[in-house]
Amino acid sequence: MIFARVALLAAALLAAAVVSPFSSTGSGKVALSVAIDGAIGPASTRQLEEALDTAAKRDAAVLILQLNTPGGLVTSMREMIADILASPVPVIGYVAPAGGHAASAGTYILYATHVAAMAPGTNLGAATPVELGGLPSLPGGEKDKDQKDATGRPPGDAMMAKVTNDAVALIRSLAELRGRNGDWGEKAVREAASLSASAALQEHVIDFIARDTAELLKLADGRTVDVAGKKQVLATDGLPVETLEPGWFIRLLAVITDPNVAVILMLVGVYGIIFEFTSPGAVAPGVIGTICLVLGLYALNLLPINYAGLALMLLGIAFLAIEAFNPTVVLGLGGVAAFLLGSALLLKVEGPGFAMSWAVIGPAAALTLGLALLTGTYVWAARKSPPRVGGEAMRGLPVEILDWQGGEGHVLALGERWRARADEPVAPGHSVEVTDVGDLVLTVRRRDANNNGAIR
Repeated sequence: MIFARVALLAAALLAAAVVSPFSSTGSGKVALSVAIDGAIGPASTRQLEEALDTAAKRDAAVLILQLNTPGGLVTSMREMIADILASPVPVIGYVAPAGGHAASAGTYILYATHVAAMAPGTNLGAATPVELGGLPSLPGGEKDKDQKDATGRPPGDAMMAKVTNDAVALIRSLAELRGRNGDWGEKAVREAASLSASAALQEHVIDFIARDTAELLKLADGRTVDVAGKKQVLATDGLPVETLEPGWFIRLLAVITDPNVAVILMLVGVYGIIFEFTSPGAVAPGVIGTICLVLGLYALNLLPINYAGLALMLLGIAFLAIEAFNPTVVLGLGGVAAFLLGSALLLKVEGPGFAMSWAVIGPAAALTLGLALLTGTYVWAARKSPPRVGGEAMRGLPVEILDWQGGEGHVLALGERWRARADEPVAPGHSVEVTDVGDLVLTVRRRDANNNGAIR
């Protein structure tokens, strides 16, 4: 009977574990709501994907996507747009609460939704792609911008022109699909234009302004939208609204996919493993280090990183680890230079909330160098100090003769009785010291002040 109860409990726990963090019970038509608050990144993509999956499984009338974001990664934004366009459930984009905004990537996502709305006191726009990540401009680099190639553009602007044109094509295609103002969308991309809620309504960028979700559903009721290639009339007035909260994994993902956090996790992981190798049996540093390293590498894998930058960072860490155990100064300085250069090159592109902070990377590099130098100092001091164990440690050790006959006898050394021999005459009462150890036999000699036979 007990085993049956345990089996039932295990089955219940297993069922609870496999349920989606957004799943819940309920019957009848409902409007589900999911809030994207913060930078658009891998966590936002996962959150929307699970929300759409839950909405489809529950046959929800609509999914309200509440946006309050400064923008984010282009890769994550495109994945979210693709999920919205393929969704069998209509998605209502809603910029809220008052004071919120859907800037940069948020503007593209709002354009992709089946119905777009904003709360009073919100804004959208400034959708110009950010510059490609990399090293900061060198002194005097501004002068090169005055030079132009055959197309009339500065040499460094060719890639940005391609990225901008691609962004314009995307927002125009979304505007044509949803019947919104494509001209203003292009202006938001090329000129970083922004609009308030009332101005966005006048420019036909959004469908209406709603103060809350109840008014949002009332105004959306009766609208005809194109859902996955099929016309559908929304029946949303008076629907109950259920908010989908993100699960623990999405919350964790939102934290570790910050590139600064990912780099710190990687540093903790590498040095935890190094400490475990140098001090076997500690266990905790190895376990914590391995977990942190895996989390850091997993987070970096989700970000648009430059693998050359990652390789430089790992090379810098390796140099600093070698410096700690074999002080050379050159390896330490080279390790810091490689680490900082790799940090500058780590991200292919940067977006709001996804940029390397020198306020984090600089102290991390300094702390790593300091740790390497401190460890190196202790290692160097240990090398120069006399040995403390073994035969080498017994050389020069004063011992007491217990008995002696001929050239051999027994002495008391370190509280133990040892066999001993001498190449010179000695006798009990003489002050002697160890000169060598071999086959558990001590070689001793008299401790004379001037090595002339005078006993001290």
